[in-house]
Amino acid sequence: MHENRQKLWFAVCGTSLSLLLAIAGAGAQSSTPNASAAPAGPKLAEEEFKNIQALKGIPADQVIPSMQFIAASLGVECEFCHVAHANEKDDKKPKVTARKMINMMMAINKDNFEGHREVTCYSCHRGSKDPEATPIITDEEAKPAAEEEKKAGAAKATLPSAEQLLDKYLAAIGGADALQKITSRVQKGTITVFGGQHFPVDVYSKAPNKRLSVMHLQGGDSFTGFDGKQGWLSVPGRVHTMSAMENAAARIDADLYLPAHLKTLYEKFRVDIGEKIDGHDTYLVAGRTEGQPPLRLYLDKESGLLLRLVRYAETPLGRNPTQIDYADYRDANGVKAPFRWILARSGNRFTIQVEQLQQNVPVDDSKFAIPPPAAQKPSTP
Repeated sequence: MHENRQKLWFAVCGTSLSLLLAIAGAGAQSSTPNASAAPAGPKLAEEEFKNIQALKGIPADQVIPSMQFIAASLGVECEFCHVAHANEKDDKKPKVTARKMINMMMAINKDNFEGHREVTCYSCHRGSKDPEATPIITDEEAKPAAEEEKKAGAAKATLPSAEQLLDKYLAAIGGADALQKITSRVQKGTITVFGGQHFPVDVYSKAPNKRLSVMHLQGGDSFTGFDGKQGWLSVPGRVHTMSAMENAAARIDADLYLPAHLKTLYEKFRVDIGEKIDGHDTYLVAGRTEGQPPLRLYLDKESGLLLRLVRYAETPLGRNPTQIDYADYRDANGVKAPFRWILARSGNRFTIQVEQLQQNVPVDDSKFAIPPPAAQKPSTP
């Protein structure tokens, strides 16, 4: 039961159970014996984990996201390289090979792309543990490149601007004035995970940027929170403080006024024809700021509503994507809100269906606070 609870939590958070154990064991591996003492500064990977070699020098909180990127790029689980419950051991050949591949990838980028990360694990593996070296024969005849470029050029010539599309999205949900009148939102519904398991879920939001989701699992509640500055996750007996990259993603999710803020979040935007989503044609609006991962928004051509958001978390090895699809928009106090969203990452996805939504109800700030260590209860096997 306890293992299922952990699996659910980290499936939602984008991390497998074995990585949870790595996080849970980090205190035992740490060179600092007193886990409650305030750290002098951000720890490096080799200070937090045992037997770090290829990833020496990176921040410790980037080790787990880097492992996630490798797992997604090769389509494998953690035990493909690691010995279960003993991640520091080198008993498995794929782990030794992985170190060589990481060094090779970094050398390629250093020697050929001025140190920019142009080549990643996914460049060759494409979701397979064995990289493909032979071109694949497709079932369809390839169309001439010139014809495709001509069609793409004609389509782009008629595209609306990013400002027009973002303004249409804001108007579609009710407009800035109606949005600013929403001070809080409480949603109750059901989360569906692992191919059909259903659990109750509550989501609390408070303006401008506080958010807490609670999954009511059989073995105890699982929390994902953002207090306006810092994000955190917890199951009974364990609390994980979000890294800087996780924090950036949580801040986007927690922004109750995101439709009104989008134009100011990024330095520049690019517009393109988006893919069809659930039968709806879309425009793609991609936001970019130098030194930050992009944000991709897919807006319904007809209604202007946001149908898909794709955000990325940077790691030393590549970007981990998260895709959120929004549907079942309904009116709530003059503002349209999605009553269903599907969150997908490499290797897992879950669906939340909202059954009850209330707005402008009292929500105490203490609900979003990170649980203190003294409040954590020991977990049972």
